[in-house]
Amino acid sequence: MNEQEIKMLCVISGFKRARKNDLIFFDEVKRIYFLKKGIVKIIQTDAEGNEKVKDFLQQGDIFGDITLEKGKNSLGNSEYAKAVSDEVIICSFMPDDFEQVLEKNPSIALKLTKKVGEELRTLQVRYNDLIFRDVKTRLINFLVDFSQKNGKKEQDSIAVKNFLTHQDIADIIGATRQTVTSLINELERDNKLHYSRSKIIIPNINDLKIG
Repeated sequence: MNEQEIKMLCVISGFKRARKNDLIFFDEVKRIYFLKKGIVKIIQTDAEGNEKVKDFLQQGDIFGDITLEKGKNSLGNSEYAKAVSDEVIICSFMPDDFEQVLEKNPSIALKLTKKVGEELRTLQVRYNDLIFRDVKTRLINFLVDFSQKNGKKEQDSIAVKNFLTHQDIADIIGATRQTVTSLINELERDNKLHYSRSKIIIPNINDLKIG
């Protein structure tokens, strides 16, 4: 969205501000959240209280219970967000307010439709990867996608600020932390990846990609 559209949305919304490592809990009443600034990770808990990283979101992403139906948040207390960048600003909307904005601004409604379609495609790719791809391929596909979305490209090289732990990656691709660590070490030995706590560098994106 452009700056004018963001201001239009945020003027009728509630704000949440957070610093790095702050937890952001979703309201019991159904709301739609818009990430105005920063990067967050969405964490999901199971019945036993075990936590897993579900996704990483960046500026411009919409998340939460994004249906426009009224009522309680269907996610319950099973999900929350954690700020991973130095500063995070989140706008939140009641379904009625958000629906009014969409009715008055067809361009925003169209962008929302496209965004939801992109998220569904991402989920479909991850589902297919879990069924048909081995762990190494899933890891490489995730690193390529994450770097292309968040990094700075210079010719065939990409560098991206790293907010990921090995456990975060393992949760997202459906693997163990030990396996992810082993595969990252292998890619580093082959000079296809440089991974540190602060930065991920892919020297040549074409060398890392798997068809």
